[in-house]
Amino acid sequence: MNFHDLQKTRVNDLRDMIKENFPEILGVVGLKKEEMVNMLADKLGIEKPHKHVAAGLGKRAIKAEIRELKVQREAAKEDRNNEDVVKFRKLIHRNKRKLRRMMTK
Repeated sequence: MNFHDLQKTRVNDLRDMIKENFPEILGVVGLKKEEMVNMLADKLGIEKPHKHVAAGLGKRAIKAEIRELKVQREAAKEDRNNEDVVKFRKLIHRNKRKLRRMMTK
């Protein structure tokens, strides 16, 4: 049995497993599912998966990059270079979306 299987198991079955395998644990009825899953994983020696941590640029760095791209976009507008204007606009859009996704995690 792995951690994923424990998470998919119903609460009543988890309670029964704890009562059968570890009768010294009291108050199983008052535990939440997450607590029971973590307790069983610890007792049975099951490894918990690591949470994914977003790597990469921080919020300040992304905002600084967006500001720099805006300056470059304005320079491209003055030079009437439409290809560069579109390119910088898309880069700004991508960075803004990346920033929003970062804030929701």
